[in-house]
Amino acid sequence: MTLNIITSNAEETKALGKKLGSLLKAGDCVLLDGELGAGKTTFTQGLASALKIKGDVTSPTFVIAREHKSLTDGPNLVHVDAYRLSTLAEISHLDLVTDIEKAILVVEWGKGLVNDLVAEPIHIKIDHDNIDENKREFIINAPELIIKGLS
Repeated sequence: MTLNIITSNAEETKALGKKLGSLLKAGDCVLLDGELGAGKTTFTQGLASALKIKGDVTSPTFVIAREHKSLTDGPNLVHVDAYRLSTLAEISHLDLVTDIEKAILVVEWGKGLVNDLVAEPIHIKIDHDNIDENKREFIINAPELIIKGLS
């Protein structure tokens, strides 16, 4: 199923991420697609707040993958930036499959590279508005239960 949601600022983007985070469970994978500055990390910060993870969420561009531990008995967050990765071999070196069973995996720029990690990844495309630089459109392709929870 597909759902389109518009946010008007960073706070609304984080709130949308938090709402999605409250619906996720260990083993879920979220693939974020969007231009540089689209709001992928801001969205992930909101998602992380719902998971009650330890520490700040920043873009993993230079480290490629960062694991954030849960402050509760909930799942950890594995945040990956696949922007500089171009092959499945590079992705497999990250050993994400072992992490996914006890974590929620969020992959920026992962479209086409990590689709096989889980049976049904959640795909989110984030588009900028050319007129209002704070406005974002989220095109969310997810299982029906997730879409209903976000509606």
